[in-house]
Amino acid sequence: MSEKQYSMKEAMLFSQRIAQLSKALWKSIEKDWQQWLKPFDLNINEHHILWIAYHLNGASISDVAKFGVMHVSTAFNFSKKLEERGLLTFSKKENDKRNTYIQLTPEGEEIFLRLMESYHPSGNAAFVGALPLRDLYGKFPDIIEMMAIVRNIYGEDFMEIFERSFHNIETEFNENDGKLKKTEKTEQELS
Repeated sequence: MSEKQYSMKEAMLFSQRIAQLSKALWKSIEKDWQQWLKPFDLNINEHHILWIAYHLNGASISDVAKFGVMHVSTAFNFSKKLEERGLLTFSKKENDKRNTYIQLTPEGEEIFLRLMESYHPSGNAAFVGALPLRDLYGKFPDIIEMMAIVRNIYGEDFMEIFERSFHNIETEFNENDGKLKKTEKTEQELS
């Protein structure tokens, strides 16, 4: 590490500012996320696992833990609950017997897609809080500095999966009647 270019006061102020803002934002996000999931009898960890399994088209438990920012035992235990509900399957790969992999079942994909359709922006405080910025600047905040901090903490792999999931939504979903719906693939695209 290079020579210290900051004061202790500056470091403490930044650390506490980001900690307190993150906690306040998380509390609001957590409440909204739980409300969104409630009709589907899922918790945040379970939804996050479904999200990761969908966007990675299967994932190892290690991947789920890494990209879901949870302990491996948490990823495994919540994945097990989803398997018991018939939403995931577990498997081993022929060339990788050490890792356990998860894959959405058709029922798991269906519930994931129904969740996507049931999203209502007006029930999301972070979205509503960002609307004045969108009105002012014509777009939502890119949050580029936050993404840079997360990239420096969790690495490029994490950000690649992060970006892939949003790219998938942009390319695989359309808005119909105010709801997000997966685009149906044509016969030609399926071949």
